[in-house]
Order: sequence, then structure tokens, then C-alpha cells
Amino acid sequence: MTNLHGTPIWYELHSADPPASKAFYDHVIGWQIGELAPDMDYRMIETGHGLVGGVMRLTPEMAAGGARPGWLCYFGVDDVDASAEAIKAVGGAVLMGPWSIPGVGRMAMVTDPQGIPFYIMRGDSDEDSTAYDRSGMGKCNWNELITPDQDAGDAFYRHIFHWSYPDVMPMGPIGEYRFIAVGEQTFGATMRHAGEARHPGWRFYFRAPDIEAAVVRVAEAGGSVLSGPMDVPGGDRIIVASDPHGVVFGVVGPGAAG
Repeated sequence: MTNLHGTPIWYELHSADPPASKAFYDHVIGWQIGELAPDMDYRMIETGHGLVGGVMRLTPEMAAGGARPGWLCYFGVDDVDASAEAIKAVGGAVLMGPWSIPGVGRMAMVTDPQGIPFYIMRGDSDEDSTAYDRSGMGKCNWNELITPDQDAGDAFYRHIFHWSYPDVMPMGPIGEYRFIAVGEQTFGATMRHAGEARHPGWRFYFRAPDIEAAVVRVAEAGGSVLSGPMDVPGGDRIIVASDPHGVVFGVVGPGAAG
């Protein structure tokens, strides 16, 4: 991809039951998760406006190695090998060393110093990824890092991805909600993990046409709404939910005036 270094470029769901995940997310978000890829257990997520990511089967071998169902992000980098070495040098870890898929790109699976996993990738395409789109229907509209050490996490990502934190929003006892920018684009925020039952990690908010309908659809499809609907700055409304496998994700939709 030609996106700026540090840009989110792809989202991936690790699922122990991809057909069940397809049924759930197609119903809740309005996606059309595709059929199996010809050479691996992988399904592309089509929004109707381009791809946002994929669904990969979580195998027993992956689970035995500590992997669990969840959403992960691929962040675009200029050089995967150099970034992997830089991550190790400042306290992160490389879970899967750099590998290449012809026609797709080079990537590695890593963690930050707090153990929160993500991917780094240099895509082979000469076009920008649009998986993150601030208002794109079905796309990821927001990326939220919930971390046990916000200061250390922010410093790590600033060093690796050259992110800046241009603004903050006070959140009372929880601390600060710190907005993240890559270049001139604000695409998410960080916040301190406040001891909630869910694991620290990245949380992603996907856009649906109607947030109230999404609440109903989550329940219809066997998931749970954990918080919301609530209004957020900019006129949207959000919920935080879990799918039938306990995977936490966000949904964003237009507010009453939208």
C-alpha cells in the first residue's frame, strides 16, 4: 500500500468458527463476508464499498500457543523487517517473524511492550488502503487502544509509527482520552485500562447505517451490548458489543441529526 507509515490498513478477525462469525457480522454490520480463499481458511470482508479486512480461522494450534478470538489491525510500515527489529529494541515482541505472500505483501505479527498484539505490513498494491475511513459505511471509523500503561504505550507507538497525540479529552477518574494522528489524519485514541473485565487491547469501531437497529441485531444474532448507545463528539452514536465468541468490537452510526 502507499499509505503513510503508521496508517491502519487492514482489519482481521481471528475466529474459532468463521461461518458463525460471518452470520453474526453480516447481520449486525451489513457486511458480505465471502467464501473461503482457495489456499487457506480465510474469508474477505466486503462492505459494499470495498474491503475492510478478513476473517481467519483460529486453529487449535494457534489457541495452544496463546492466541484467542479477537480483532487485530495491520499497520502499514515502510520496511517490515526494520520495524520488527525496532519493536524488539524498545521492549515489544515479534510473535511471527516477517514473511511474504506474493501479490499481497510482507508482514509480521508483533506486540507492544504491554503485550498487546497487532500486525505490521507493507502491501504490494500501488493503491492506498481504504479499510480505515472516518465515515465510510462498513469501514473502520475509529481505532481505540485500551492499555494498562498509557504513557509507555503512547511513547512506544510514537517511536515506531511516528504518531502524534494532538489533543486530549479529560475522562475523570479514568484519566485522559488521547487522540492519535498519523501525519494530519486523526484516526483514533488511547485510554487507560481501568480494570474492566475485558482484556486490554485495540478496539475497532465499524460503521452501520442505524445504531438502534444494530443494538437489536446484536441481540438477535446472539451477541451482547456492553455499553451504549451513547453520543460521541462529531454527531455520531456508538455501542460497544461482544459477538457470540466473546470478541469485543464497536459499532458507530449517525446520531439523531444524521
